Amino acid sequence: MAQVHDIIVIGVGAMGASTCFHLASTGARVLGLEQFDVPHAQGSSTGFSRMIRMAYYEHPDYVPLLRRAYELWHELESQSGQKLLYQTGGLYLGVPDCELITGSLQAAKFHGLPYEMLDRRQLAERFKAFHVPEDWAAMLEPAAGFLLPEKVISTFADLAMRRGAEIHGREEVVQWKADQNGVQVQTTRGRYSAKRLVICGGAWSGKLLASLGLELQVTRQVMGWVWPKQPDLFALGSFPVWAIGHADGSLHYGFPMMGDVPGLKVAHHAPGTPTDPDRVERQPLPGDEESFRGALRRFLPAGDGPLLALRTCLYTNSRDHHFIIDQHPQHPNVILACGFSGHGFKFASVIGEILSDLAMQRKSDLPFKFLSLDRLRKK
Repeated sequence: MAQVHDIIVIGVGAMGASTCFHLASTGARVLGLEQFDVPHAQGSSTGFSRMIRMAYYEHPDYVPLLRRAYELWHELESQSGQKLLYQTGGLYLGVPDCELITGSLQAAKFHGLPYEMLDRRQLAERFKAFHVPEDWAAMLEPAAGFLLPEKVISTFADLAMRRGAEIHGREEVVQWKADQNGVQVQTTRGRYSAKRLVICGGAWSGKLLASLGLELQVTRQVMGWVWPKQPDLFALGSFPVWAIGHADGSLHYGFPMMGDVPGLKVAHHAPGTPTDPDRVERQPLPGDEESFRGALRRFLPAGDGPLLALRTCLYTNSRDHHFIIDQHPQHPNVILACGFSGHGFKFASVIGEILSDLAMQRKSDLPFKFLSLDRLRKK
């Protein structure tokens, strides 16, 4: 006999855990199904830190969602008693006409966000670790910082279950179907029914939504940790999150040192090697370290110390590298969120609210329509 719930959520990573939390907070009978552990290190939301920024160079339309995301992150901290968000400030560096600088400035000016442009003397005095060309621009955004991904997912899941949600780890979805009467989900352990379904499958979204032909490309991404030559320059409390923009549109980025994770974290933000999420090579490969080592040597020489760790995560890239949030075009009782393209984690708090709204009310007052499927159909 199928077990009946109001809403089933497939995937309990960042977006799914947030959705379970928001749904449970409404009193809905929600079931979250995760094929791995909760939390886990097999997908995108891993690596101990994820950047959050308000002056969003990718597109100014994200900023209203970010305003709400920040509000919800602070509320989650208050409700849980957990420290999840560190606002360290964010330093953005590059030639004046690079996408990172121009896009961040456009978003900041359009939305009236606080920022500061640093001259060479100010950059040298405040952030001694950076060595960049004389003709580069330096933009400082005070609202930026980082979130703790594993702790965030754990907190969302914990609060969701305390509010009545049922979450199953290590239970893979084999098949789902929907009609006007509801949805049915078959897993490796059982069969479940509900009124509506939310699919937050991360790197597995392409397989879960194969009939839509969304052209989601999963790529293998590398993060590294090193022990700096001058650790004091990178201490939490005095060192910001940072990003360096390159001519090809990619970024090198990193974080302050954290007491519970040894070393300085640095990575390259650009689509990596395409892969199958079920067959991705998790162990280090030749060239992984060099993906960020060159940036340390050139721009952060005081950080160019011995390697401590290499880890992999996954990007799920949409065709235009913007998120996809919408109702399923053939099944109005199925909601989907995917294609976060390596920059979605910071939005998890508000995306969970949007998905909860769509599942419960079939609409949301939050401004997410620019992320709908329609834009991909028009191309």
